[in-house]
Amino acid sequence: MNAINKNLPTWDLTDLYNDLKDPNIRRDLDDAKSRSQAFQKSYQGKLNDLTGDELAAAIVEYEAISEICGKIGSFAQLKYAGDSSDAAIGQFYQFVQEEMTGISSLSLFFGLEINRIEEASLDAKYEQSEALRRYRPWLDENRAFRPHQLSDEVEQVLHERRVAGSAAWVRLFDQTMAELRFPIDGEELTMSDAANMLSSSKVEDRKKAAKSIGDVLGKNIKLLAHITNTLAKDKEIDDRLRKFPTPVSSRNLSNQVEDEVVDALNTAVKNSHADLSHRYYRLKAKWFGVDQLDYWDRNAPLPDDDDRQIDWDTARSTVLKAYGEFSPELAEVGQKFFDNPWIDVPPRAGKSSGAFAHPTVPSAHPYLLLNYHGKTRDVMTLAHELGHGVHQVLAAEQGYFLSDTPLTLAETASVFGEMLTFQSMLRSESDPKMKRIMLAGKVEDMLNTVVRQIAFFEFEKRVHEKRREGELTVDEICEIWIAVQHESLGDAIRYEDEYKYYWSYIPHFIHSPFYVYAYAFGDCLVNSLYDVYQGAEDGFQQKYLDMLKAGGTKRHKELLAPFGLDASDPAFWQRGLNMIKRMIDELEELS
Repeated sequence: MNAINKNLPTWDLTDLYNDLKDPNIRRDLDDAKSRSQAFQKSYQGKLNDLTGDELAAAIVEYEAISEICGKIGSFAQLKYAGDSSDAAIGQFYQFVQEEMTGISSLSLFFGLEINRIEEASLDAKYEQSEALRRYRPWLDENRAFRPHQLSDEVEQVLHERRVAGSAAWVRLFDQTMAELRFPIDGEELTMSDAANMLSSSKVEDRKKAAKSIGDVLGKNIKLLAHITNTLAKDKEIDDRLRKFPTPVSSRNLSNQVEDEVVDALNTAVKNSHADLSHRYYRLKAKWFGVDQLDYWDRNAPLPDDDDRQIDWDTARSTVLKAYGEFSPELAEVGQKFFDNPWIDVPPRAGKSSGAFAHPTVPSAHPYLLLNYHGKTRDVMTLAHELGHGVHQVLAAEQGYFLSDTPLTLAETASVFGEMLTFQSMLRSESDPKMKRIMLAGKVEDMLNTVVRQIAFFEFEKRVHEKRREGELTVDEICEIWIAVQHESLGDAIRYEDEYKYYWSYIPHFIHSPFYVYAYAFGDCLVNSLYDVYQGAEDGFQQKYLDMLKAGGTKRHKELLAPFGLDASDPAFWQRGLNMIKRMIDELEELS
């Protein structure tokens, strides 16, 4: 084990349940089921005739039942993420999914009937009840799907079959990826460890890792392509039944963002390829003394980077210092994650690769998962996920239904946390050479967040659109992948044959189709927000905290208005992209 990975903290999930056999799990499952049965008996077929206060009381009970289920589901998901190769955990995870499906089937009618209440009738109920008005954002979010709702019978069948349909294919993907091993220099590495080698300072290590990843993915590509085809077809059936015009329409609706806003973001980023990613990678190739970078050198440290390792204590103090310089309250909330066992840090076999923040439920607290390797990028990942965690803690006061932030703003606190940490580290660095290296690293992170994620979004669009015509072959999916890579990254990157399989390990394509544009949305939004902060007078920090505390009670227009920002304005996206452009300008001058 690398010395940097020793004595790293792991999470303790006992704030949810003690273990897989905790009797409280069975107790809570039975409680949720009995309350759901009573709820169904009390309210099914009667919602339209309820007063405003009575409907509010029904929502309060539905929220309470949902939080019980959310707590059990969160525990199962976190255990599974910690080790999806453990058979007992896998069995428990499937058991919980099946139990949750059965329980939620009892209250499925509620959302369907809410959507059948006429606008005039619902407006009258709002007039009658302050308690109901509190839940208006949640009701609006649910009722946005009214035009796409099917008959109660069809909705029931789709709901109950999910556990043996799309959810089963997602689980197969997770287990497959967790069990893959990548042979490098006589060792069998996990995906996380192999991917970490792509940012090694040694070109031979990067090449070995890249080749091994491509080779192993290639050997499993038929299965991974089959999973992708099946889930895309499953989505196509659902979209067709619900009459969604495009594959991304349902995601935009659930994100509470207009199609034209997402289109504007997508167009703005693609129109900026030449001035951002193409230009930067040509500059990086020049630093490496070549005309083209091999694909395994895209995220390589710069030639004069000392590739220093950053221990966990330094990473923690660096991030908390940056948060505290901006807002003591923000740092105080962040400190809780380190004072308590809420973070799982070390890489290990069976553990999910990458990183995430799981909000669990407001009656508990979020948990963070990392795979820490001691690189500067890992410090930024900590800053990113801690931002999510702090956001989730602050929004929890809104309750289970209203604490969930729309996906368009879900990346705001995380990316802003990265920016605060980067700027703090940059201010603390006195060596001009290291400043250039840090600036280049930040540009690369932003290109990965904006250009790469929009390229992923474009890849998904093309795959899902083509899947509507029939099953895609492995070669067809790979051709789409390579075409999008050339378009987004430019001619300064050289690919070898095995790179065509690299689309197959990206979990967002499987877990959350079209989620990826949220990263670009968040990065451009934060760039604009940080631009406002740099020129703002006193009061910005409080506005920022108020935005996080609002959770899902407001949409992006309302949340951004106090900062003078509007995501529906095309100039908004260009303002965010211009910050990346200015950094590349500065790098060109330093070179």
